[in-house]
Formats: sequence, structure tokens, C-alpha cells
Amino acid sequence: MRSLRAGRLTYLALGLFTAGSLFPLVWTAIAASRTNTRLAQTPPPFWFGGNLGRNLQIAWTDANMGTALLNTVIVAGTVTVGTVLFSTLAGFAFAKLRFRGRRMLMALVVGTMLIPPQLSVVPLYMLIAKLSWTDRLQSVVLPSLVCAFGVFFMRQYLVHALPTELVEAARTDGASSLRVMWHVVFPAARPAMAVLGMLTFVMSWNDFFWPIVALTQNGSPTVQVALTGLGRGYIPDQSVIMAGALLGTLPLLLVFLVFGRQIVGGIMQGAVKG
Repeated sequence: MRSLRAGRLTYLALGLFTAGSLFPLVWTAIAASRTNTRLAQTPPPFWFGGNLGRNLQIAWTDANMGTALLNTVIVAGTVTVGTVLFSTLAGFAFAKLRFRGRRMLMALVVGTMLIPPQLSVVPLYMLIAKLSWTDRLQSVVLPSLVCAFGVFFMRQYLVHALPTELVEAARTDGASSLRVMWHVVFPAARPAMAVLGMLTFVMSWNDFFWPIVALTQNGSPTVQVALTGLGRGYIPDQSVIMAGALLGTLPLLLVFLVFGRQIVGGIMQGAVKG
């Protein structure tokens, strides 16, 4: 069997793509290590300065970044687990179970993706206000535990990746619904669950629109809400803002470094099985 080898053009293209992808992060670190006066000069700095530690300390203190990071980890982790679990359950039901109104319900789920999220802000805020959940983390977590995209994504994957005969064989052997999900559906759906979990965690971590409505900087802020309090004044300190953005980005990089191999391995395993 002939093995494929990458040529110089491939390595050049990958190198340029990697450099372009890393440039925003590198520039954020460079800006965070400079002063606000230097950032306003032309040409802008293209190398690191000596104020990174000072700017990081100011951003950490002014934005209450420790509490914000902890809140964001709780919110993003809970939303990711809930979305992956419920989307897999619903996706399996739509993909393999036969019940009346299945196609109509699936069409309704997909149809909700066409509704702009801004339209639901007022009724959703009225609901959390009646429940006395304003400025509490559950006001951000609960509305995001299930998403239409996750249900549609898992349904499309399980239609082809999970043989119907395998589910019927487990039923014939006397397996309960819970055992079928745990021993048959979840192992088959693991690659798609990894991808959905990664996407959900990143989107939940970077979510700004609804958290800025439901939370406050002085109450239970997430990272994106806390960053709005940085650089306030007649002349915003861009270097401190960049330092706060760097602090908010580092946990995402850590997640990719720790779980990146497992996510890619799950995707490749699913591709080989397919």
C-alpha cells in the first residue's frame, strides 16, 4: 500500500496557516506587555515589553478575575455536560426510535435555530426575574443546557454511525433503556460527543450577550462580563484590557492542550469506523 507524504508546499501552507492562527494570540500578549502610551504610537510594537506582570496583576485585581474564572468554569462545564448528555439522548430518540410526530418534532427543533436569540431576551429575563435568579449563575446555565444544533448534530451522526441491528440485539438480550444508552449508544456516539463538547465549551466560555444581561460585574460575573469593567476612564488602558483578554484565553488553551489528543483521537476513531 502506497503511503502518502507531504511535500514542501504542504509544509509551507501549514506553516503560514499556523502563523496566521497564532498571530492574534501573540499580538494580545505583546500588547499586554506594553504601556498604553506605546500602543498608541505608530508604528505599533512588534515585540514584547516589560510590563506584562504589572498589567496582568492590574487586570486580575480590577476585574475580580479569580471569581470570574471560577464562575466561567462552572457555567461552561455544566452547560457542556448538559448539552452533550441531553443532545445525545434526544438525537438517539430522533435517529432510532419510532414514535408518532417524530418528523414534525424534529422540524420544530431545527426551526428554532432560525429564531434570533435577541428575540427571547425580554421574556427570558422576565422569567428569571420572577424566579429571583438575576445575577445568579443558574440564570446563564439553565437556558443553555440543551441546544437545537446539538440535537440535530447528534441525530445526524447516530443515523449512520449506530446500526439499528445493534440496538435491537441489545433489546433482545434483555437490556434496559438505560443499559442500551450506556453500553451501546454512548460508545458509538463518543466521537461526535467529543466534538460537540469542544464546540459547546468554547461557545459557552466566549458567550457575552446573555451573561451581560443576566449578570453584573460586582455580583457573579463570568470572564466576558468581568472584562467589560477593565480600562474604564477618559482614556481606556488598552494594555490592561489586553492583559485581561489574555487571562481569559489561557484556560481555553489549557483545555485544548489537555484534551486535544483525546478529541482528535475520538474523531479519527469515528472516521475509521465509518
